[in-house]
Amino acid sequence: MSSASSLDRDPKKIAGLAIGAIGVVYGDIGTSPLYTLKECFNHAELTLSAFNVLGILSLIFWGLMLVVSLKYVVFILRADNRGEGGVLSLMALALRSAAPGSRKYAIIVGLGLFGAALFYGDSMITPAVSVLSALEGIGVISHQLDAYIIPVTIIVLIALFMMQARGTASIGKLFGPVMLVWFAILAALGIWNIIKSPDVLAAMNPIHAVHFFAAEPGLAFVLLGAVVLSLTGAEALYADMGHFGRPAIRYAWFLLVLPALVLNYFGQGALLLHSPEAIKNPFFLMAPAWALAPLVVLATCATVIASQAVISGAYSMTSQAVQLGFCPRMDIQHTSENEIGQIYIPQINWFLLVSVILLVLAFRTSSNLAAAYGFAVTCTMVITTLLAFIVLGRDASTLNRVLIWFVLAFLLVIDLAFFSANLLKLHEGGWFPLMIGLMVFALLTTWKYGRKLLSERMHDGELPLAGFVEALEASPPQRVEGTAIFMTASTDSVPHALLHNLKHNKVLHERVVFMTVLTTDIPYVAARERVVVRKLGESFCQIIATYGFKEEPSVPAILAQVEQLQPELVFDSMQTSYFLSRETIVEAKYPAMSWWRRNLFSIMSRNATRATNFFKIPPNRVVEMGMQVEI
Repeated sequence: MSSASSLDRDPKKIAGLAIGAIGVVYGDIGTSPLYTLKECFNHAELTLSAFNVLGILSLIFWGLMLVVSLKYVVFILRADNRGEGGVLSLMALALRSAAPGSRKYAIIVGLGLFGAALFYGDSMITPAVSVLSALEGIGVISHQLDAYIIPVTIIVLIALFMMQARGTASIGKLFGPVMLVWFAILAALGIWNIIKSPDVLAAMNPIHAVHFFAAEPGLAFVLLGAVVLSLTGAEALYADMGHFGRPAIRYAWFLLVLPALVLNYFGQGALLLHSPEAIKNPFFLMAPAWALAPLVVLATCATVIASQAVISGAYSMTSQAVQLGFCPRMDIQHTSENEIGQIYIPQINWFLLVSVILLVLAFRTSSNLAAAYGFAVTCTMVITTLLAFIVLGRDASTLNRVLIWFVLAFLLVIDLAFFSANLLKLHEGGWFPLMIGLMVFALLTTWKYGRKLLSERMHDGELPLAGFVEALEASPPQRVEGTAIFMTASTDSVPHALLHNLKHNKVLHERVVFMTVLTTDIPYVAARERVVVRKLGESFCQIIATYGFKEEPSVPAILAQVEQLQPELVFDSMQTSYFLSRETIVEAKYPAMSWWRRNLFSIMSRNATRATNFFKIPPNRVVEMGMQVEI
């Protein structure tokens, strides 16, 4: 875990983390000025009048103030799970107030999983729309270069995804400084244009947004589907809290990011007031002609950084889903020796790359992709607010709870307005993140339900562990040298691998260890709370290891800690064998799952990363005992 979790009030530490947050957390929302204002006018086909420009700018400004500043920075950042944020962390917190198996529990899990599933659609659209919008600046330099936009975009995206395996530890140090320059340029371009038309600052008055809605309520409602583009990336504030800490994220937002964004949006509005023809690309046309080429290069770098943030977020989301039992085991590779959060998952990486390239080829312009953008973001915003009702109000006093619920209800109305407006874009491209979200949701829920059924089937007819150990010690079979470690999900029943070993090999090792690895609803577990060792008999013991949902289990590390706790327990790697059960799913006479879910679960089971790799068990010391399970 990064130093953010142990952050004190040292200004130097906060400043360093704030610079890091500017590079990682604010990449997505920081590149929104590339396309937002242009899409607002294209989306609703508005005339370029001062009334419309000020009305849209007022909507954008108050969207940033209410949704990002008030909701996320002030309220949602308070809902931390031991320093960690994100929709799955929020779900884990909310589940503490619901009984397992209850309707409330199922609703909370459903909301959390659907919010996580939608993130994958966002992870595909963000790199495509961000990089494409930046490279469309080439066309502003010269329309003769338009034919190169798509090929160069694909080359940049391929390079971005190919470098993931090397990790972001080294290039991550450049993210903060590059984005500092980016936000400084955003502010400078904005100020330069505002000076020419200072009247645009009147849009800070919410009365312009109110008048805009009053004049054309239907048109203004439709326009919210484009205004929300200025808020994309707000979820990253919460999701990346564990990496940088609440103070750094708040300081970075209020001291630099928010002012730079507001100045740039207002600068674009000022440009449109005196040069309406600039609507074809107001962001790049803010700059003088000599600065266009450098600005395209800087914008491309900024969009690559924004894309990196959501790609890393997809890895982190997948890792959490694996640990919480909603996703099959995957090959999770660490790319940094110092930062635990820097991981790489090949399956997710190549899936995202193929999806992003297909998106670019299918939609071809950032304007077309913008239609697909927003649905996933606004739906996740609604889910976050609903879960926040449960978490933030639970431990507050009665007066504070009423105040919190009142503010959240007001924010929920805003979220629902943005979400409803984006529903109108489903046929234009919003169907894509919805389709991806539903597919991922089906995968996550199928795996969880399948594992639940599998556990129930395997528990049928199981023997209690305590009585079985007593019987074995009273009448032991043939003993052989060495230690046998049986990996089991149950702490009170006999592992099937042991029963099969006794049935077929008719021997028992001179020392037998039952090991269970559990995942809890907190992100990290302290080392002193990690391992519990119980002696079950003269030659039998049980090890229970507990990990947080952001940690990766390691059997060798568990054994090393056991040796420190109980020096008499020494595990010679050459004298230790690991026994695992390998289940094959077959159709039951009366199936408990529909045929498509059963087949899907079977495919996911066959393609899951082997337990030896996931638990870091030496593969040459493993014995797998196969068994068929009817579902």
